[in-house]
Amino acid sequence: MLLTRRFRIGVVVLVLGGLVAGTAAVASLGDDEPSSAARAEGARDTVAGKSSASKAPTATPRAAPADAGAPVAVAQPKPTPATPGAEAQVAYLLAHWTSYNTADYGVVAENDCVNFTSQSLIQRGWAMDDAWWSKGKGGSFTHSAAWISSTAMMRYLASSGRATELTDDQRDEVKLGDIAQFDWDNSGDRDHTGVVTRIEGSGDNVEIFYSGHTDDTDYRSVDYAITEKHPGATAYYWSIP
Repeated sequence: MLLTRRFRIGVVVLVLGGLVAGTAAVASLGDDEPSSAARAEGARDTVAGKSSASKAPTATPRAAPADAGAPVAVAQPKPTPATPGAEAQVAYLLAHWTSYNTADYGVVAENDCVNFTSQSLIQRGWAMDDAWWSKGKGGSFTHSAAWISSTAMMRYLASSGRATELTDDQRDEVKLGDIAQFDWDNSGDRDHTGVVTRIEGSGDNVEIFYSGHTDDTDYRSVDYAITEKHPGATAYYWSIP
């Protein structure tokens, strides 16, 4: 019986001891003790010669920006003024787009646009040459093909080097006094010629106006000419230095 009682007491002690140990284990779950994975990571860092403290991020002081100073005003682009020669050319066009200068030049019936353009180039300061010329006036008026024909003038300008051809996508490069030419049916030749007398807008929003004979005008819009008067036509320009 005594042995049995001692055995029972031992069992009770063991049970109570187990309960205390279990309670301590449960309480440790809320502590900041690292997990087994974290402990393993720490061990690897120690082997590699790093302490766990070296892994903590450190704040690097940010350098103060340099004083950029006061804002600098940037000048807005200004339109390039016409040269004196171009001003004289445009003045001639505006003076004679309806009042034909028959005292100095003849008239090409029903097709005087290039003759008028050529006259304006003389006012600009151009000199005649073997391929581009006119003589006389009235009934005695004679001329080369390049003086009175749009297509012949196109070929003359291209071969002489006196101007550089621009497409309608290069309107931002067109200047007052430059030559405007049109291909109404997109056949490759030129059907009409005028001279630029006004430019409005800038960049991708440039509108160009020209003066000419045959379809007499002082400020006709290129856009009107190729979208309403001749829908689908193409405009070209000759830029004069």
